[in-house]
Amino acid sequence: MISVLVAAASFVVRAGLKALVEQMPGCAVAGSVRSADLAGHTLELHPDVVLWHLGPDEDAATTLHHMPDRPVLLLTQQPAQELIRAGARGVLPPDATEIQIAAALQATAADLIVLTPDTALPTHQTASGLTARETEVLRLVAEGLANKEIAYRLGISEHTVKFHVSALLGKLGAGSRAEAIGIGIRQGAIML
Repeated sequence: MISVLVAAASFVVRAGLKALVEQMPGCAVAGSVRSADLAGHTLELHPDVVLWHLGPDEDAATTLHHMPDRPVLLLTQQPAQELIRAGARGVLPPDATEIQIAAALQATAADLIVLTPDTALPTHQTASGLTARETEVLRLVAEGLANKEIAYRLGISEHTVKFHVSALLGKLGAGSRAEAIGIGIRQGAIML
């Protein structure tokens, strides 16, 4: 059973999310709090996941900093890239369906990053500074392809693939392909 702490600035939104979570199989409401009280209640209640409806004027970074060990799923229109970097595990639009929220709560509790195509991070704006081609190569590396297979898929030489892999390892500060994949996921350059 996943315990969920519901948070929102609006009482009406909190009540709606609480009712939604109570109806979800495998989920239980640990509590319902105002956004301003979230960090303190998270430490007190120890929920498995925090479901936070983030208002347009709310700043999540400070609150997320005070609860680094708790998976947080945000419902917001704010840019996902900044929120994931600040420590959120998932970002969904406020109008996400019950099915999307239920799946996202399960994934967040399993320590996965949750994004929708609308909130997905643009590859050309990653903090790592990877080029579009390097990001493409990293995605194919994450799929488990060897350099020769990547070269075939992209229509480039195997030597060029090696060059791109070397460059992306350097930019990400990774010592291996596996480490590069992990860093790429955390930074939002790729999604699995």
